[in-house]
Amino acid sequence: MQAEFTEADWKVLRQLHPVALDRLCDRILREAEGVCADRTRSHHQRYLDLFALIQRRDKDISLAFDRMSRSRMMERILAIKRMGLVTEEEFARFSPGLREWTEQVLAHVSLN
Repeated sequence: MQAEFTEADWKVLRQLHPVALDRLCDRILREAEGVCADRTRSHHQRYLDLFALIQRRDKDISLAFDRMSRSRMMERILAIKRMGLVTEEEFARFSPGLREWTEQVLAHVSLN
């Protein structure tokens, strides 16, 4: 299954990139607030939990947003879609072939 994309797909990704990044950062900050607000845990444990959260989520940010280039475009689209960072309406802006490929890959990955 070979991924193919158009110049228009690349432009859509570049437009959605900051929107999706903002959504992920908002999600992470809300998670961090929850960790910090958990008064059943000691300050030190909350700090450790927060540190672990940031490390884990930094990997998500890297996977979906670092080194944006055409050669990494498909990886970025898969990550953004898998994390639920684009709406169906936004995803529909990509070409039919790219959408179909993305859905097939994600369906295969979720089965394994």
